[in-house]
Amino acid sequence: MKRFTLSLLVVVAFISVHAQPNLADKNVFEFRGVWVATVENIDWPSKRGLSNEDQKREFIALLDMHQKNGMNAIIMQVRPSGDAMYPSTLEPWSEYLMGKQGLPPSPFYDPLEFMIQETHKRGMEFHAWINPYRAVFNIKKSSIAPTHLTRLHPEWFLTYGDKKYFNPGLPQVWQHTNRIVRDLVSRYDIDAIHMDDYFYPYRIAGKEFPDESTYVKNKRGLSKEDWRRSNCDTIVKQLYATIHQVKPAVQFGISPFGIWRNKSKDPRGSETKAGQTNYDDLYADILLWLEKGWVDYIAPQIYWEHGHPLANYDTIIDWWSNHSFGKNLYIGHGMYKAGTNTPWRNKDELPYQIKREREVQNTRGSIYFSSSSFKNNPNNWNDSLQEHYYLKPALLPTIPWLVQYEVAAPSIVKKADNTYQINQSQGNKVKQIAILQGSEKQYTVAAILSGDTKFINLNAIGIDKNNTKPYWIIAIGKQNQISKLVALP
Repeated sequence: MKRFTLSLLVVVAFISVHAQPNLADKNVFEFRGVWVATVENIDWPSKRGLSNEDQKREFIALLDMHQKNGMNAIIMQVRPSGDAMYPSTLEPWSEYLMGKQGLPPSPFYDPLEFMIQETHKRGMEFHAWINPYRAVFNIKKSSIAPTHLTRLHPEWFLTYGDKKYFNPGLPQVWQHTNRIVRDLVSRYDIDAIHMDDYFYPYRIAGKEFPDESTYVKNKRGLSKEDWRRSNCDTIVKQLYATIHQVKPAVQFGISPFGIWRNKSKDPRGSETKAGQTNYDDLYADILLWLEKGWVDYIAPQIYWEHGHPLANYDTIIDWWSNHSFGKNLYIGHGMYKAGTNTPWRNKDELPYQIKREREVQNTRGSIYFSSSSFKNNPNNWNDSLQEHYYLKPALLPTIPWLVQYEVAAPSIVKKADNTYQINQSQGNKVKQIAILQGSEKQYTVAAILSGDTKFINLNAIGIDKNNTKPYWIIAIGKQNQISKLVALP
């Protein structure tokens, strides 16, 4: 009896300690996201004024395409220009939905609620992408509603080129942006708030951004460049606090321009020769935000090919890996560049980038710009993803510092040769069940199923139990945290 007990304890110890997959194992955990842009109807909806049914049909087709390609996250632009792709008391309906700003869908429905539900139904994360400062995309052409803030508070805005921007130096703007984010996080079951690279606008040759009077009134003892960076620092720090005050589990991610700073300007910078950079031109000190812990993940837009003479993909990806400060790092790929020049006509470019991303130590996955670029299978890259790089599914990476609860391992009851009953402990908050194959450090994901799965038939999901490598079941929580592994008997 003692020998039996000892043997049982040894087995349990092996399962619970030695069998846990490493959270950095990209065979198991990999972010695979796609940006879906609404501004100027780049990706969705395809044009303004579509019926509700056509809007929904297009979005479902979009999700199905990306799911087939192996994606597990959608980064959806919900606030393109001081407006909303959802019902809001703070900003008017976007013109990119019905063709006129302020005009709701008719009959009424909530596009954002619909998109979140359809995305989650497929086991994918939904990241709500907002633009913090752009207010009017084109001052000559854009539709502006009477309730738009440029009408109600014109003193908050600055015109630069053909666009209007929220003035980043005004506390009223910081407060309004925080209200927008608080509202989104409070009302919707989103997985993250996401911001892109548009902080201060990209420079226009020969034109200075017209914020001199704001600076003079509130210098705070800083040079204008440091003051601008301080303004961006403030809003990022505030948004991080707002998000996690409302829902501690919701992520905050930023996809900055691909280069923080050139080494010629700063020894900490990258060996690049970018004409504009985050720090010097967009006043976005992403390195500080990472160091201070004001973001949960970053997705730098590394839209250059490997071997580019001024901004080499390999050089930049290594730099970000060395400066991720323990936050999740996803690489932004320029899918839209397919076929635009000789390097991007090379069918091996994107596969090279994916393989290189996986080799770099601190990366956790990829995001592709943008959704519509996949429609025509450029360079057969959809096929490459489906048949090779994303052939097997991947679990979404955990963000350990946000995890709010532990997930208990399910119990498994064998009902027949290839059929199992899954039992969850009472109160176990589970969004998915996954089947892993392998042992110790050699895991792959065989299948990902809904969290409410009660029975599993291996034949029905294409799993051959006769394979020599063992199979394991895990439960996955709302924040992608995983339970201990349970052997599939």
